[in-house]
Amino acid sequence: QVQLVESGGGLVEAGGSLRVSCAASGRTFNIYRMGWFRQAPGKERELVAHIIWGTVSTHYTDSVKGRFTISGDNAKNTVSLQMNSLKPEDTAVYYCAAGSGPWSWNSWGQGTQVTVSS
Repeated sequence: QVQLVESGGGLVEAGGSLRVSCAASGRTFNIYRMGWFRQAPGKERELVAHIIWGTVSTHYTDSVKGRFTISGDNAKNTVSLQMNSLKPEDTAVYYCAAGSGPWSWNSWGQGTQVTVSS
């Protein structure tokens, strides 16, 4: 079992920046990838970015490419998402997730609210 705790959400104006972070504990040796999802009210959960743990291999959904950067720190068991040039449509609850394989997401954080005002 992996426990994930997010931090760093908040309210920012459009064009601003925010960094959300996630700390993993427990059976972290099982982690293959870590990522960030987001979900706005009435919308489906969306995978924003993920990183293959211990590598520099990353993925971003098209809407955030060039604006968001995901990074992992294996020594600290943390993953962060740096969000720049934020837009109102980025407003959502952001969830940290961890997976034990290339096609699985097994653990989830509690979520942190990110609100971008116009």
